[in-house]
Amino acid sequence: MVTVTNGAEGTDTSEAGRDPRRWWALGALVASMLTLGFDTTILNVALPTMARDLGAGTGEQQWMADAYVVVFAALMLPAGLLGDRFGRRRMLIAGLGIFLVGSLAGTLAGDVHAVIAARAVMGVGAALVTPLALSVLPSLFAPEERTKAVGVISSASALGLPLGPIIGGWLLNHFWWGSVFLVNVPMAAIGIAACVFLLPETRDPASPKVDIVSTALTATGLGALIYAIIEAPTRGWGDPLVLGTLGAAVVLIAALVLRERRVERPMLDMTLLAHRGFLFNTIAATLVMFVLSGLLFVLPPYLQAVLGHDSLGTGVRLLPMMGGLLVASRTAGPVVTRFGARASVSAGLVVLAFAALLGSRTTADSGYGFTALWLSLTGLGFGFALIPAMNGALGALPRDRAGSGSGLLMTLRQVGGAIGIALLGSLLSGAFRDRLDVTGLPARAADTAGDSVVAAHVIAEKANLADLAASANDAYVHGMDLVLLVCGIAALVSALLAAAFLPGTRDAQDTGAQDTGAGDGPENAGAENADPAVAATKADA
Repeated sequence: MVTVTNGAEGTDTSEAGRDPRRWWALGALVASMLTLGFDTTILNVALPTMARDLGAGTGEQQWMADAYVVVFAALMLPAGLLGDRFGRRRMLIAGLGIFLVGSLAGTLAGDVHAVIAARAVMGVGAALVTPLALSVLPSLFAPEERTKAVGVISSASALGLPLGPIIGGWLLNHFWWGSVFLVNVPMAAIGIAACVFLLPETRDPASPKVDIVSTALTATGLGALIYAIIEAPTRGWGDPLVLGTLGAAVVLIAALVLRERRVERPMLDMTLLAHRGFLFNTIAATLVMFVLSGLLFVLPPYLQAVLGHDSLGTGVRLLPMMGGLLVASRTAGPVVTRFGARASVSAGLVVLAFAALLGSRTTADSGYGFTALWLSLTGLGFGFALIPAMNGALGALPRDRAGSGSGLLMTLRQVGGAIGIALLGSLLSGAFRDRLDVTGLPARAADTAGDSVVAAHVIAEKANLADLAASANDAYVHGMDLVLLVCGIAALVSALLAAAFLPGTRDAQDTGAQDTGAGDGPENAGAENADPAVAATKADA
């Protein structure tokens, strides 16, 4: 039973007061998160096929991935506030409906620009679903049950990751590329039906109002930043348009920060970054998502175009990383209990750095066995770093600011993912174009071949140019190695920061006790029970 406390909805923790439908309601949330989990990794497997069929270059592929992430990041905070004020179930249903419409639009799209627009619409729906699915849990479950409930949602999200590439690969082998969006439609419909019939309505009328100006500044600032990073390899970093867009992004983001610092009840509460545990755990989680999103963008073309596997084979060959992530998600808790979160996060980042640096030794002749080795280590590093970092960030928050803090954390993670795709994808694009040998090709064909490794293979096949295909493979692996090198360095720097600045277990507990005002009772259980494995297992990639 949902009760009202100080104008906000709380949880009746007595056995008699608990909603008997709470576990069925959890099923509705599981259906919602599973829908998003599928979509996260299906697109990565489909990008090489879409690049071939739609003639999309690397920059356009980056936008197909980033249109979703940028909108997702920009709208997550206002979406959470809309649910608090007008009803979380209502907004969850609306989000799944928007996601369904976007998926239908993607299925029917006939060109790259239509796909990008459909992905943006899907980002709107995902922004509504993700924060609200988590925020409903405290209203349904007492603290002693909440960890189990979050574990169920975590498993659903994790299940979507490995199934996404496999199902997507099977669909691409038997149908057209639009089928990877069509599979979202029945999943979203099941989620909507489950929410309508099983999920009780909850709201918090005392939550801050949605700030339209701040939302606009977030969306335009992030969009300008991502646009500049994606366009720079083609136009050049000194191009007036790139420099102007970068300048505009800096101005817009600075205006957002200044505005939020002056508002009495900010939508983006920057003062939360003054909490040491929250700040450095958030930095670690954001940098991990930067690496993860970049890797999931560059790996499928390598597996398909360079190693020659079909779409289903590509999905299956991503499983070592997903397997490592799932193993870490199950064992990270005991590791943190025994050695502390700082040790787990630092060690996870070191493993991630080692895996990326090992992967940067890949050659065009390495074969899949070597790739599977460093992919498995990559998944382990992700899990041991990201899950404790997310949990530590949420656990450092005061009870009355857990909602705004989790929204800020998820927003920064999505920003890290978007910048990872843009920056690492642009590094790959520039290195590939510079290394590719197009000697003897007509200017137009040479320009097309430089767009992506898939385009180069299409031209090589049509013109029967084995040397061009070999050069494309070598150039792509060279670019991928540079990306992995940057990822390894970023992970190593993050590990040093985590080891130096993350609070120890005792420090974190002391800080949490001071922030929440005292006590270990249910009323102060707060964010530490909001286990972030849900977010950790989604490749918001």
